[in-house]
Amino acid sequence: MKPIFVLLSLAVSLSAADSTPDRVKNTVVLDANSVANLRLETAAAEPRHFEETVFALGRVEPRHGAIAVLSSRIAGRVVELSAHLGDVVAVDEELVRVESRQAGDPPPVVTLRAPQAGTITDCEIHLGDPIEPDRHLLEITDLTAVEAVARVPEHEAGRLRVGTKARIRVAAYPGEVFTGELTRFATAADAASGTLAAHFLMPNPDGRLRPGLRAEFAIIVSSRADVLAVPRAAVQGEGSGPRFVFTKDFELANAFLKSPVVLGADNDQFVEIVSGLFPGDEVVTRGAYSLAFAGGGTVSLKEALDAAHGHEHAADGSELKPGAPATAHDDHGHAHGHEGHAGHPELPWQIATGALAVVVLALVATRRSGASPKET
Repeated sequence: MKPIFVLLSLAVSLSAADSTPDRVKNTVVLDANSVANLRLETAAAEPRHFEETVFALGRVEPRHGAIAVLSSRIAGRVVELSAHLGDVVAVDEELVRVESRQAGDPPPVVTLRAPQAGTITDCEIHLGDPIEPDRHLLEITDLTAVEAVARVPEHEAGRLRVGTKARIRVAAYPGEVFTGELTRFATAADAASGTLAAHFLMPNPDGRLRPGLRAEFAIIVSSRADVLAVPRAAVQGEGSGPRFVFTKDFELANAFLKSPVVLGADNDQFVEIVSGLFPGDEVVTRGAYSLAFAGGGTVSLKEALDAAHGHEHAADGSELKPGAPATAHDDHGHAHGHEGHAGHPELPWQIATGALAVVVLALVATRRSGASPKET
């Protein structure tokens, strides 16, 4: 019975080999100048700590209790103003001098000082303005920390808890990621938008984050260890269609293989790879979109292999047997030799199946004649 197992193994092997994507069709080979012009960058597919996130939009706001208002206890007019919108002031710094309406020669003057350190975020007075005790003159905001307020969809809000962390991106500073921690929720949801405001405290030591800036939130709701993932920029394809990445060829410089992948969960940074890659595979991140439209590239696979190995290869990248001509490809990617068509993918399986049938029939005939088949 050994011949049966040998042929079965051969048939499976041929079938598996036939399922391998055509190397010419899926390989992009570039010259060094093209790689430099595309500014390609790669990253390793590797197991990592993977975080599931909830996306939300919002804005930067002052912290609760961070705003102080400057006013005058007496009626009068502004005779000196040393503070302007956007100035950073220290606590007890002299900001405004007000001349009283009370009689006097000269009239009494009152000095108004900063009640706290911070940035002047509102200034409603000018030199010479008349003022009253109930009028707000200046607004001073402590911006050493701010709140980023996310509008979280109602169906996701229940997954958040005080202390939940978020990665926050602000439109004013593209490429930078800030970290915030959830401190409180709004007392009621917004019925019109179906969202609940979640307040994330963010350190702001340099004062760059200003109230009103738009923000995007990736709120971390769970995490898993040892998840094979790649950067989001590496994954190509859209909608319900097939997804793929470009991996660096293991033997050829400036060559990239289009590799189909099955995706799992994703977040604002990475995409989980369920199948299609192995740990350590180098995937193209920057420039991957351009590679998808590069066709076969600027160098043929045959030329690249010839240069790398120092001998001639077939047009499909396979090794040539001594004396065998290089195989050409037609416009449809089918391989042709000098003795007929070689592009039928079912041929190896048909040969193996036919050989297996011959062996089975021979064994049946031998048993009927009473002879014992020899095992090989």
